[in-house]
Amino acid sequence: MPVVLMSAPYMIPFMDRFGPVFERHGIEVIVAPVRERLEEDQILAYAGQFDGAVCGDDRYTAHVLEACSPRLKVISKWGTGIDSIDQAACARLGIDIYRTPNAFTLPVADTVLGYMLAFARRHPWMDRDMKAGAWDKLPSRSLSECTLGVVGVGNCGKAVLRRAHAFGMKLLGNDIVEIAPDFILENNIEMTTLEDLLKRADYISLNTDLNPTSYHLINPQTLALVKKTAVLVNTARGPIVDEQALISALQNGQIAGAALDVFEVEPLPAASPLKRMDNVLLAPHNANSSPAAWERVHWNTIRNLVTGLGIPYQTPA
Repeated sequence: MPVVLMSAPYMIPFMDRFGPVFERHGIEVIVAPVRERLEEDQILAYAGQFDGAVCGDDRYTAHVLEACSPRLKVISKWGTGIDSIDQAACARLGIDIYRTPNAFTLPVADTVLGYMLAFARRHPWMDRDMKAGAWDKLPSRSLSECTLGVVGVGNCGKAVLRRAHAFGMKLLGNDIVEIAPDFILENNIEMTTLEDLLKRADYISLNTDLNPTSYHLINPQTLALVKKTAVLVNTARGPIVDEQALISALQNGQIAGAALDVFEVEPLPAASPLKRMDNVLLAPHNANSSPAAWERVHWNTIRNLVTGLGIPYQTPA
């Protein structure tokens, strides 16, 4: 009987639903205690005990994968991003990786627009003031008066641009791969360099994967290009931003604000200065929140795992 290590935090609370499906496929499940993700040492405690893994953003480094090999045959990632899995090591060791591409495009794009509207219309700040007894009319802007720059014009980036186009925003895009000309023309997007985008955008949305070309893409040098009135929105991956550099830029008035759903260290440490900044909106890596999207990913993750183990998948009744 194959054994699977279950450490996907979004699935574990619903094992009463998923457990019978694993049983039907003859799979034994080890449920790991996890809050956000498993670190190296936590996975190593299970090395050699499981044939497959259902994971979130667990740290499947080369060291971990080597320790779990040759028994480990498949990793089924809950969600889209696989930057926490050493893909080269998996290929070398013959470990298959499965994921759900385009899993959370719609809720993530909605989150980006929500952040931009919050900053443009100043709703969080007016709500706070009103509840404190003040009656202050804070200056606001229409999004149609603003320029949006999207870094990473993949599925999420495209969805953000489509929504922003409906608000009448001036749109800039940047990517290291060529984007389909029909999408660019239909949405009136100007593709440009990262330097030009950072200089001109009022809102900068990061929607790129985390990879060697995007690690610390936002750093002291690139932040120096940004307008002092601009707002940075990151719903992609925390390490795309040099967090200390961003904190310094916010403290020094080099950038007007930031909306952050992801961080270099998660959960965000209690001592982080970001938690004490009035010009920053924070969320606990929750831009993917959507019952419908989660449900699709739950079942696709199970199907991917079963397929990767070489077991015929039985659709739940």
